[in-house]
Amino acid sequence: MERARPLLIFDSGVGGLSVLREIRMLLPSAPIVYAADSAGFPYGTKSPAEVAARVPALLGRLAERYDPALIVIACNTASTIALDAVRAALDLPIVGTVPAIKPAAALSKTRVIGVLGTAATIVQPYVDRLAAEFAADCTVIRHGSAELVELAEAKLRGEAPEPAAYARILDGLLSKGEGERIDTVVLACTHFPLVEEELATAAPRPLAFVDGNAGIARRTQWLTRDLAWPEAAQEGIAMFTGGIDTEPYRAPLADFGLTRIEKL
Repeated sequence: MERARPLLIFDSGVGGLSVLREIRMLLPSAPIVYAADSAGFPYGTKSPAEVAARVPALLGRLAERYDPALIVIACNTASTIALDAVRAALDLPIVGTVPAIKPAAALSKTRVIGVLGTAATIVQPYVDRLAAEFAADCTVIRHGSAELVELAEAKLRGEAPEPAAYARILDGLLSKGEGERIDTVVLACTHFPLVEEELATAAPRPLAFVDGNAGIARRTQWLTRDLAWPEAAQEGIAMFTGGIDTEPYRAPLADFGLTRIEKL
């Protein structure tokens, strides 16, 4: 049995906390380092070349600093662009995050699926392949929203919600093509499950929202099945790469067991 090295959960911002929540349910005492690339946030508006250059190098530095047992790239944009490069660069298990098109296709009755992600994610060939492999008999309608990422960050800081903004973002998806037939929406950004309740409230009709976070947690549990975890949860670390005031995040991060804040 190996010593308890931490799980490193990585995102551009706080979206990966939705993944951490699922991991905590399966691995409640695993040591956690949550790394937010606040200096590079947001990824969804960056070019693929920028993300591809930044993520492997940054994760290499973080792996040196924290010696993790496993890294979860809790970011759809980073995963769809840089996952292969990270796996090639680092000699440790890497779990990626990809849009949950397969479970959405299994759930949809109308065979029309919405994919709500960042502008960078929804155009990736990886998403094309997922749709072709798992939703070939479905119409897949995509919509990118950088604003929804910001709304999720604002919610975690305790700022008041903007119901009209959620309705406007959903309308951007539901008004496209056969959008009136969408019954299932893939939340293809880890930020978006943090505001799923707000999206459901703003929706003009009942919609099923699907994400892949539970699957990521199961994969993480399986890959670390031979590790010996502490009997009780220890102090979790939230690491920011800079560029923001971390104080508004302190209390909500503590709710996720991340009581120590560091900067790169």
